[in-house]
Amino acid sequence: MAHDNHAHESHTKKIWIVFGILSIVTIVEVYLGIIKPAALVMNDLLGMNLLNWIFIILTLYKAYKITWAFMHMDGEKASLRWAVVGTTVFLVLYLIFILLVEGNYVYEVFRDSTIKWNF
Repeated sequence: MAHDNHAHESHTKKIWIVFGILSIVTIVEVYLGIIKPAALVMNDLLGMNLLNWIFIILTLYKAYKITWAFMHMDGEKASLRWAVVGTTVFLVLYLIFILLVEGNYVYEVFRDSTIKWNF
């Protein structure tokens, strides 16, 4: 009986490492969300404060780690990895663009109109 070159390995250690990394990143996000450092809240980059950019970047990092480890993308062909990652990157960039453009528009409408913020 011929054995495959790809022996079944236990990924328990890898799963715990990814779990630890994701936990640390989540703890950092929660900590920053609780203390909201003034240096990050008061400074803007491309129409959004730095704290929000940090949240977006850390969330994307967590999504990458989850996809790479738990969807087993590390063992796939490069073309499939690029198809998944490229599509995701495009959609995330598009979502950020829409949030920045439309969020700024809504802010300006409420700021300059007689309708005031109800929330």
